[in-house]
Amino acid sequence: MTMHHPALEAGRRQRYVPNLWDALAFGLVFGGLILLIQGGRDTLAPLTSLDHAPISLDPAMLPEYALRTTMRMLAAIVASLVFTLAYGALAAKSRRAEMVLIPLLDILQSVPVLGFLSFTVVGFMALFPGQVLGVELAAIFAIFTSQAWNMTFSFYQSLKTVPGDLDEASRSFRLTSWQRFWRLEVPFSMPGLVWNTMMSMSGGWFFVVASEAISVGNTTITLPGIGSYVALAIQQQNLAAVAWAVGAMLAVILIYDQLLFRPLVAWGDKFRVEQSASGTAPRSWLLVAVRRTRVFQIIMQPFRAVLGSLPRQRFAIPAAMPKKVDTWLSGVWADRIWIALVLAASAYMLWLIIGFIATELAWAEVAKVFGLGVITMLRVIVLMALASVIWVPIGVWIGLRPRIAERVQPLAQFLAAFPANIVFPFAVVAIVRLGLNPDVWLSPLMVLGTQWYILFNVIAGASAFPNDLKEAAATFRIRGWYWWRKVILPGIFPYYVTGAITASGGSWNASIVAEVASWGSTTLRAHGLGAYIAGATEAGDYPRIVLGIAVMSIFVIMFNRLLWRPLYTFAARRLRLD
Repeated sequence: MTMHHPALEAGRRQRYVPNLWDALAFGLVFGGLILLIQGGRDTLAPLTSLDHAPISLDPAMLPEYALRTTMRMLAAIVASLVFTLAYGALAAKSRRAEMVLIPLLDILQSVPVLGFLSFTVVGFMALFPGQVLGVELAAIFAIFTSQAWNMTFSFYQSLKTVPGDLDEASRSFRLTSWQRFWRLEVPFSMPGLVWNTMMSMSGGWFFVVASEAISVGNTTITLPGIGSYVALAIQQQNLAAVAWAVGAMLAVILIYDQLLFRPLVAWGDKFRVEQSASGTAPRSWLLVAVRRTRVFQIIMQPFRAVLGSLPRQRFAIPAAMPKKVDTWLSGVWADRIWIALVLAASAYMLWLIIGFIATELAWAEVAKVFGLGVITMLRVIVLMALASVIWVPIGVWIGLRPRIAERVQPLAQFLAAFPANIVFPFAVVAIVRLGLNPDVWLSPLMVLGTQWYILFNVIAGASAFPNDLKEAAATFRIRGWYWWRKVILPGIFPYYVTGAITASGGSWNASIVAEVASWGSTTLRAHGLGAYIAGATEAGDYPRIVLGIAVMSIFVIMFNRLLWRPLYTFAARRLRLD
């Protein structure tokens, strides 16, 4: 005989009664779907519709422009995440793939957004001729190129520094490579990946102007968005419109901080590697609201069950080759053949580039461009050193205090997202009126958008620093410079190297916009490789564009090979949490 207590029956029935938290959750979901449909509808319109609705500086248009820009950036960040998981995992797990993929990533990081646009916008437009969708995809791809490399470096660094004892434990439990990837490696990388995703989202704003106001040679297409609004405001010297654009950008950043990144930071905190609980954990009102829903939780249960079961599946790659063949492929001769193929492919690509450049340019031009590259390299070195000295202590202080990190997070995102293009007018006016040297005073504009890579990665490293190690240092009374040298700097060093690599590559990239600043009819140019590429892009001079990008790639690769890669190897071998 089964007895039903009235209180238990009432509790079961109450589970299916929606509450205010359900109303909030469903309101956010349906509101997001409506905005997605509204913003996506215009992407299927014919290309001529852009001429019928030119960009307007009316502040009433900013909500629509903000929606279009945000959708492009979210699409780019999703593509960047997929690229990161696939590319980073392959580079970290395959020694031969690493030999190709990491130098290739250095090259991709060094290629400026304008360089990608120069060669891709026509291709995307050809995929969807006469439609806005082709130009939208070109803009999304341009934003993707300003987001993906930072996230990929972060994920790669995390996979190379997975603690050895955790890796041994996963193998002792006989987890397949699929299970180990989703249950160990991705969770271990999550704290750093979340912060770098946040930084990439903010860093994408830096190139929104270039991606939405596409101008290559005689081809000029302007997409509705905050970037094109800012470009028009700068062109017309309308400071009020610039202020409205900054306000709209701040509102968008605050919204996606609360609805996306604050929940991700709070959720990712559970993946920290430590043996004692941290004192304070990040919080998110949205996560709390979702956990208090009733009907929404029931509806989402099947989706959670499916997503939760995927990492537990024992997918494994079958051994398709005989053991002798597999042994030979892992031997020395196979390595030598692989290296020879890579060198041959690289030499062939270099020969194609040289042949293309030689049709139009002389060797004197090449020597001149290398000289301009040295000038830009000196700027990058000085600015990177100054940014490290300033932001490493600040990042450690913020990262070790979760409550402060919560308050600083939206401010840091806004500062990282603040397009340097908006500062250019003030810099131009100041330099002209004070008679300053553009070669010196335009240089700080290069690091305005890239210094935050260092700050965000150091915050991520300090936030992920194990609480038990902090307690041990406090117990042994390790303080002052000795604490910095023996405790915290080794702990955050892998994260710092990741931030420094992306900040360095980003500074090279930003030199294209920073070495040429304009306000109305006044344009200032500093001597450097960035100004050379910007001038060639404006003129549609493809041989000079290729030469400038090739020289910039050479400098970035040499910089990374001689400095950052040895530091990366040192961090992976000596500073792992074992």
